[in-house]
Amino acid sequence: MANTGKVLVLGAAMSLVCNSIVRSQGIDVSKSGTTAATFLEIGVGAQAAGMGSAYVSVADNATGLYWNPSVIATLDRVDVAVAHTNWIADTQFDFAGIVVPLADFGTLGFSMTSLSMSDMKVRTVDFPEGTGEYFSAGDLAAAISYSRRLTDRFAIGITVKYVQQSIWHEHAAGFAVDIGTIFKTDLLGGLTIGATLSNFGTGMQMAGRDARRFVRIDPTMQGTNDRIPAALEFDTWSLPLLFQFGVSTRVLDNAEYRWIVAADALHPNDNYESVNVGSEFAYADFLFLRAGYQSLLQSDAEAGLSFGGGMATSDFLGTLRLSFDYAYQDMGRLQSVHVFMLGFRF
Repeated sequence: MANTGKVLVLGAAMSLVCNSIVRSQGIDVSKSGTTAATFLEIGVGAQAAGMGSAYVSVADNATGLYWNPSVIATLDRVDVAVAHTNWIADTQFDFAGIVVPLADFGTLGFSMTSLSMSDMKVRTVDFPEGTGEYFSAGDLAAAISYSRRLTDRFAIGITVKYVQQSIWHEHAAGFAVDIGTIFKTDLLGGLTIGATLSNFGTGMQMAGRDARRFVRIDPTMQGTNDRIPAALEFDTWSLPLLFQFGVSTRVLDNAEYRWIVAADALHPNDNYESVNVGSEFAYADFLFLRAGYQSLLQSDAEAGLSFGGGMATSDFLGTLRLSFDYAYQDMGRLQSVHVFMLGFRF
């Protein structure tokens, strides 16, 4: 298991080399829009959003279940995070996660993410203003994670998740696995290195009663009719496989102030490579200010500048710690995104 981090890094390096060769030959295709369940690529939590999603090596709460499952091994208390995002095109993205340390056994985590929208009118050529029916569409992922420290500096984690997409009466489902590692060093004031491979799993294929059709099998034959029941078969689409490699360090760290800078490199199977950068400044572990920039080096990217902040209480009523965080993301022509998050640690 200790070699998993090396395998992830080697795999990413090979992918980057192959991609460079392809581009050098004049082939430049982003593959955008060629995968299913792209909601799995939406970042989770206001802290990460405020730092430009440069969070693979920084996550220190239950949102790590999404960013890097290995980091939950560093938590020694039960941690709960609930986040809501006013996502683009009037959609809503939500996350809930809980991390439970189990002493020497390791750490377990459970999480759920969903992308939803308001019901829409069913429109046809004959009824462009609506037939009187409404349809809905939504995505859901439910996951269980396990992480364990292999040394006091190195941890590994894995997530298994069920993924579902639906629109009206059509549904698609599949399973995926995330693998992550985290390694803390003494370099540059405590450089931390994280790596994840996300959404490695089955394909997604829509099916349901909307695919039923009535056809005439052979119109040239006498006695046939156009009410022979049939079903359309849809293509299978792969999940958005993503490799991320992140580094972070504490530029300033004392009893009152903490300043973290971070950068993540992303290699997806449905877009170009890109880089996210971000920073967090904390005062007395109570007030937090964050800023970052997303999708650097990616052509035609809409995501860009982000900033945010938060507050956290000291332990009270024994060991309970509460936190609230907010982040703003500029999405260019897609306008802005607002992220809200509540955290509980006890």
